[in-house]
Amino acid sequence: MSQEIVHTDSSDTTARIFGVFDSHAREIESAFGVDIRNRSEGGGDAIVISGASDENVRLAAEVIRRLRDEAGGSEEISEQRVAYVIGMIRDGQGEDLGALDGSTICLTSRGKPVKAKTVGQKQYVDAIAKNTVILGVGPAGTGKTFLAVAMAVKALRAKEVSRIILTRPAIEAGEKLGFLPGDLQSKIDPYLRPLYDALYEMMGAENYARLVEKQVIEIAPLAYMRGRTLDDSFIILDEAQNATPEQMKMFLTRLGFNSKAVVTGDLTQTDLPSGQKSGLAAAVKILSGISDIKIHYFTDKDVVRHKLVQKIILAYEKYEREQQRPKTPKKTERTNK
Repeated sequence: MSQEIVHTDSSDTTARIFGVFDSHAREIESAFGVDIRNRSEGGGDAIVISGASDENVRLAAEVIRRLRDEAGGSEEISEQRVAYVIGMIRDGQGEDLGALDGSTICLTSRGKPVKAKTVGQKQYVDAIAKNTVILGVGPAGTGKTFLAVAMAVKALRAKEVSRIILTRPAIEAGEKLGFLPGDLQSKIDPYLRPLYDALYEMMGAENYARLVEKQVIEIAPLAYMRGRTLDDSFIILDEAQNATPEQMKMFLTRLGFNSKAVVTGDLTQTDLPSGQKSGLAAAVKILSGISDIKIHYFTDKDVVRHKLVQKIILAYEKYEREQQRPKTPKKTERTNK
C-alpha cells in the first residue's frame, strides 16, 4: 500500500479541496482508484492519499496540491475545475497549469477578477496580446467571446485603443428576422445580446450606456462594417462561422492603424444556408502562416460551462465522424433464371 500526505494551512482550505459533501474528493478517488482522508496535524490539516498503485497515489497527490494552491483565491473550486486539473495531470501536463497563476486580465464591475481558466484559454489571451489579427476557433463554452471582450476592455482602460467595436452576422438559427417585432434595431438586438451581456459584466450597465452614448463602444451587425476604416480600435467579430467568405474579407480589410481584430467562431455550428461556404473556414485556410495573424484552436478541454457541455460536444463530434465515414454498399445476391 502506497501513501502520500499533503499538508494544508487550515480546515477551511481542506474543506474547499474536498468540496461540498466531499464531492471533489470522491471525483479524485474515482479517477485514480485511491482513498482520500483528512486529519488534523499541528497547526493545520493533512490530507492522506493511499492506494495500491504508487503512480496513481502520486498523481492524486499532485491534483490535491494544485487544488490547494488554488483554494487560497476568492473563487470557489468547481466540479468542472477539478475535472480539468485531473485531466491535465493524468495527461502529463501538470506543469502547464502553473502558467495560469497570476493571469488576471481585468476586473469586472463588481471587482471580480477575469482570468484564463484553462491552458488553452491562456494561450488564446497571450495570442491576442501579441498579434494584430487573431482567429479563435472552437466549440461552445470555451470563453472565446468573453475573453476577447475582457482583452478589449483591458486595452481601452489602458488607453491602448480609443474604442471597442463588436459585431456579428445577423444570421438566424432556423428563424427569420421578420418574425421579431419592432424596428431594425429591435430585430437585430437578440443576435447581439451575448456581446451586451459580456460588456455589462465587465463595465456595469451605467458605465456601458455612457460609453455607448459617447461612441466609445459600438455594437452593430456585420453588414454595417462595409465601407469603413477602423483606426485605433479593438474590433471583435463574433459567430464568424456565419459570415460568408465575402463578408469575412470585407471585415478583415476594415482594419486601420493601431487596431486589433479578434475573430471568434465554432465551425460545427454554422447557420448559413445549405451549400453556402463559411467565411471563417475559408479564412483559417487562407490566412494560416501569415506573420502577425494567429489562429488559435480550442478543444473540449477548454469548455468552462457545465461539465455536461463537454460530454455533449464529444458526443456530437463522434456522431459527425461516423456520419462522414463512407458506407460499405450492401452485397446483393445474384439469381440465375
